[in-house]
Amino acid sequence: MRMSGRIFLRGDTMEIMEVRENKKKYMDLLLLADEDEKMIDRYIERGSMYVLDDNGIKAECVVTDEDGVLEIKNIAVAPEYQKMGYGRRLIEFVESKYKGGYTVLRAGTGDSPLTVPFYERLGFKRAYVIKNFFADNYERPIIEAGVRLTDMICLEKSI
Repeated sequence: MRMSGRIFLRGDTMEIMEVRENKKKYMDLLLLADEDEKMIDRYIERGSMYVLDDNGIKAECVVTDEDGVLEIKNIAVAPEYQKMGYGRRLIEFVESKYKGGYTVLRAGTGDSPLTVPFYERLGFKRAYVIKNFFADNYERPIIEAGVRLTDMICLEKSI
């Protein structure tokens, strides 16, 4: 597996690496953020994938170009490492890497009390809603934090 891109943040020795081959090796993490493998198949190969390694893989992120807008299609942190800053660090990495090539970073998520506030703390603003996205595109209901996800909330920030 080829990977590239080493970063060091605030004296840490964590690495964020680009995965160019065998992306499905990280399917367990991918499925944390998107519960339908068929949906993941729609973007995984055309997207750029990054994994965060801090004495083992802790998180992953997939971004795509959507008509000149950089979009986070999938970002997940292993459950035992959530709320430790790994998701934030991945987003900061993406912003830094793509600044100058893109002006907007977008993320689409369900209207969940877990994910929307995460993005808002990182400076994302609600841009628009795709009605019934989860109901229309997923075979099974998606439940997060006790909330059945129906609409997709699209958030954006300038980079």
